[in-house]
Amino acid sequence: MIRVEDVDKRFVLHNQNAAVIPVMAGASLAVAPGECVALVGASGAGKSTLMRMIYGNYTAQAGRIMIGDVDVASAPPRDILALRRETLGYVSQFLRVVPRVPTLDVVAEPLRVLGVDAASAEARARALLTMLNIPERLWALSPTTFSGGEQQRVNIARGFAHDYPALLLDEPTASLDATNRAVVLDLIEAAKARGAAIVGIFHDDAARARVCDREVDVSAFTPRAAS
Repeated sequence: MIRVEDVDKRFVLHNQNAAVIPVMAGASLAVAPGECVALVGASGAGKSTLMRMIYGNYTAQAGRIMIGDVDVASAPPRDILALRRETLGYVSQFLRVVPRVPTLDVVAEPLRVLGVDAASAEARARALLTMLNIPERLWALSPTTFSGGEQQRVNIARGFAHDYPALLLDEPTASLDATNRAVVLDLIEAAKARGAAIVGIFHDDAARARVCDREVDVSAFTPRAAS
């Protein structure tokens, strides 16, 4: 479901005389439906960079990034947007929403854009917010006013509202207490059981051991210095 094939990435620092910083070379991995693969490696190895390339936020200089039959590395923006609506979900560490939109609408929105009727979308949002222990008195408020842990739970609820065939999870248990951490791990296991292919970054060793089937060390893709 997710295939990364010989991907290269470099950054060009235009404000520093166009200095070129190579960050990744020959990156390759494959994730089957129902499998969760953890990206591991030292800080700065490129875990988040690779995840952002899979999602299409960063361009790749070489290689292919296949989500189903769509090559994110070369697809036009409209195809990537369609892929994000229907196929590829992403739970980042940070909640980015339009201010003043109620929390219930934030969580239901991925379903509404797919044409799910308002009542069903709201029911799914309510169930997830309840599961993640967001008090009902907060649902009519914008999550921009919430604590960091509450925002993270809203982000998770939004990311799991639709049954995406592929999921990217960037530190999904960060900032969570033990109770909510367990809920998130249950959601990940349920997604695997229905056949989602998942790539995740987990600094929580116990969480990684519980939900991940194997690890890919991103350090192996560090470009070698020219001799």
